[in-house]
Amino acid sequence: MNRFLVRLLINAIALFAAVNLVPGIEPLSNSWLSYLGLALIFGFLNALLRPLLKLLTCPLILLTLGVFTLVINTFLFWLTGVVGANLGIGFNVNGFWPAFLGGIIVSLVSVVLATLIKKEDSKHG
Repeated sequence: MNRFLVRLLINAIALFAAVNLVPGIEPLSNSWLSYLGLALIFGFLNALLRPLLKLLTCPLILLTLGVFTLVINTFLFWLTGVVGANLGIGFNVNGFWPAFLGGIIVSLVSVVLATLIKKEDSKHG
């Protein structure tokens, strides 16, 4: 349960960073509760769709030496905004490039925060 909450907070911070840093992404709500809800949606979509999308696009991923995974990230970021917007907590993405940059920012922030937390856990464990 603790790991789930940490992952949820990391995703919420990453989504907050992407929405606030990338022009062309407009939040419907700026409350932290909205970002926690979006993080829950993002995690759910990633857990369900990412493995399926990677399996279906495996030849493209191999052909592009993994670069196509950025397109998958873009799609999942955009879909998170759409699902969240239907629930009143999402964001609107104005085009492919804002979604692309948003997906990259979410990935980078998530990796950095997860790495920092792992380093802290290894110091205390």
